[in-house]
Amino acid sequence: MNNQKQQKPTLTGQRFKTRKRDEKERFDPTQFQESIVQGLNQTGSDLEAVAKFLDASGAKLDYRRYAETLFDILVAGGMLAPGGSISDDLTRTEFCLFTAQEDLETMQAYAQVFNKLIRRYKYLEKGFEEEIKKLLLFLKGFTESERNKLAMLTGILLANGNISAAVIGSLFNENVVKEGVSAAFAVKLFKSWIYERDINAVAVALRKVSMDNRLMELFPANKRSCEHFSKYFTDAGLKELSDFARNQEAIGSRKELQKELQEMMAPQCPRRLEIIAYVREEMKKTSISEQLMIGIVWSSVMSCVEWNKKEELVCEQSIKHLKQYSPLLKAFTSQGASEIILLVKIQEYCYDNIHFMKAFQKIVVLLYKADVLSEEAILKWYAEAHVAKGKSVFLEQMKKFVEWLKNAEEGKKKRRLIVNGHLFEKVILIFMFL
Repeated sequence: MNNQKQQKPTLTGQRFKTRKRDEKERFDPTQFQESIVQGLNQTGSDLEAVAKFLDASGAKLDYRRYAETLFDILVAGGMLAPGGSISDDLTRTEFCLFTAQEDLETMQAYAQVFNKLIRRYKYLEKGFEEEIKKLLLFLKGFTESERNKLAMLTGILLANGNISAAVIGSLFNENVVKEGVSAAFAVKLFKSWIYERDINAVAVALRKVSMDNRLMELFPANKRSCEHFSKYFTDAGLKELSDFARNQEAIGSRKELQKELQEMMAPQCPRRLEIIAYVREEMKKTSISEQLMIGIVWSSVMSCVEWNKKEELVCEQSIKHLKQYSPLLKAFTSQGASEIILLVKIQEYCYDNIHFMKAFQKIVVLLYKADVLSEEAILKWYAEAHVAKGKSVFLEQMKKFVEWLKNAEEGKKKRRLIVNGHLFEKVILIFMFL
């Protein structure tokens, strides 16, 4: 019998120590803040020195991790608590945006500091835009002077392309809208933005992020009207912004009108008899001119049907379709200018929709026969009023028809001369001596 105790199995292996670089560092912005504040206090109000200090410090300090803290300090002098207040127990600096002079030149200099910093450390770009969005939500926590400086800076940054116009979305927050803070802030912002660029550049930037139709949201719900918006910004010296808003509202109204027309023309439920009366009523209500309306009517007529993809079939289909709607087109081409607009719209449509390239002449002849288009309008379009799109193709298509129109016009003049010979000669003699 074996009296020896059986040895218990043991686990053997090697214990690895965690490398220091792999240990997760605790998030502690306090030390970072102290380093930035100390540097800003040393550079003082010399913004060139500030830019150089920030450039050099990026190699030693973790900008990527503490980006929010960095921007809080540069704007407000210290880390911001929710709502916009600064914690008193932390180190602060008096050399920041909020303590600077309230003028455009100083704000332009600060914009350059941020521009240099972000160009040097590209990874800060997204964090900087998020910081601006946050600051706009905290507007009620800042003084009026601080808001003015931030508004001017934001306008300059938008003009320089450092941030996108999407940041304006923060101004639509109910907390900053209801007390008029958003609207007052927007005045300063747009003034500096337009001063740096122009209203066209502003419009492009707003459209790019779908903010062009949301500017009314700067006001409480009971004041969201074009009249109130226009008066407020015109009185503030921003008539160009008021005009832009009016134009946007008009575009929105035209889109709604076109949508309604397309529904009225729907094949399953056509309401053609109602359309002319409806359109005339809308023209009165919205003060849309006949020249604008004929463009809307044409687009609606051509959008309410699914077109054949084959070139040889789409021509026949379009003629059949337009015959039905020629009375509608005729109702809104009572002026020569409206006829020219319609001809240009037809030209652009046939060029933009390649299957219609060969249908242009047939469409024009159809509308001529239906008394929608006159000889004078067609001849003027052919001679001078056409646009560049497909010009050579369409002029060639129309050449024989235009020659026929000219000959027909000459025939009319000769017949008039035979019937009213003496009177016609008299008119010519008077004209010659005028």
